[in-house]
Amino acid sequence: MFFLFNLPVYFALAFVSAFLGIASEDGSSVLTTIYSLGVLIPGIAVGVRRMHDTNHSGWWLLFPVVNLIFLVTEGTQGNNRFGQDPKSTAPFAA
Repeated sequence: MFFLFNLPVYFALAFVSAFLGIASEDGSSVLTTIYSLGVLIPGIAVGVRRMHDTNHSGWWLLFPVVNLIFLVTEGTQGNNRFGQDPKSTAPFAA
């Protein structure tokens, strides 16, 4: 969901930059660059969380092909070594 919401925002900023004429010849602009830097660390955190959902270390993000395979696989059912299943219906222990 993180990437689903960020993609339209990025395209809207790119459109606004192009409309205002502040985009460079290669299509980049200050608005999209600042936005990309602003969501860099949260994007990495979301990717690491997804790796943890599949019971893999976050370091797998460094390997693009394996990373994509893990991103599309179903998460581990129940608890794993990184914590509880986020899709579980059981209440969290306090």
